[in-house]
Amino acid sequence: MEKDMRDTEEIKNWKAIGDVFQEGSEIERYRRMMMQYQCAMLEVKTKLDVLNAELSLQNRRNPFETIKCRIKSPESIREKMERNGWAMTIENVERHLNDIAGIRVICSFPDDIYRLADCLLEQDDITLISRKDYIKNPKPNGYRSLHLIIEVPIFLTDEKRPVRVEVQFRTIAMDFWASLEHKLKYKKHIKKAESISDELFYCAELISQLDGRMQQIREKIERE
Repeated sequence: MEKDMRDTEEIKNWKAIGDVFQEGSEIERYRRMMMQYQCAMLEVKTKLDVLNAELSLQNRRNPFETIKCRIKSPESIREKMERNGWAMTIENVERHLNDIAGIRVICSFPDDIYRLADCLLEQDDITLISRKDYIKNPKPNGYRSLHLIIEVPIFLTDEKRPVRVEVQFRTIAMDFWASLEHKLKYKKHIKKAESISDELFYCAELISQLDGRMQQIREKIERE
């Protein structure tokens, strides 16, 4: 049954890729490109898992609770390319899109976010492309997260290639808010949308305060 599900998913992926890239050679180039992003994503995930193991030994607690990985679907890639007015070519996808490979790290406390991010960026094979701190500078709707675009080398049979990966760091509370806000935002026919946006912003502020209070409690316990 699991094999049948994997085969069905593979057929869907092939169809989606074929809808985006009509030529056979382009499809093969696309599959190779996505393989490279998959490898880069796994490389960064391994680095984060190693940091989690080491820091948990030092601090007697894990700095992150969960880690989630995803590769952008062909449909999402096409939609983003069309939305920005970029021609749908392999070269343009690689040039313009920084979030094809994405990792989300869910931490317990805000200071764990910055510790993990700093340790990751200190590694000599990681290159920082961009850093957006929506924790210290939240988005207007209240969204909070630390976003990094990094470049990591992958070693293929015939080349060493740098590949970009987006890494998002959030606390459990930030992730809870962002997940619900995303679901609610796409509800159709919302009445009093402005009032709901105000409530979501207020909830984001409460969640930020909660993160701060929980970190203070943890620090008191560790001092005793």
